[in-house]
Amino acid sequence: MSVHDDLTMVQRSLDDLRRSLGRLERQLGGGLEMRRARLDADHLRESVALLREAAATQGSATRPDLVTISDTPYDISLWTDSDDEGLGARDRHAP
Repeated sequence: MSVHDDLTMVQRSLDDLRRSLGRLERQLGGGLEMRRARLDADHLRESVALLREAAATQGSATRPDLVTISDTPYDISLWTDSDDEGLGARDRHAP
């Protein structure tokens, strides 16, 4: 199953949840618990919409070109005047 299919299935489930909450609200009234459940369902719908947008942009994003790094050792002369991390230069003493 693709991401698009999964998101569509979740969206349908949330639509069913919203309809069920509407029926419950008509039967039980609109108390605090019902309002909280409706708000939670609305937040889930918003989150799924954000996921759908992210999935759409992720699919269209191009991957950067890969850079090949050679396995051959570097020339040792590159480090002749460098400092050893935490130790300082070879010809000087630490303070």
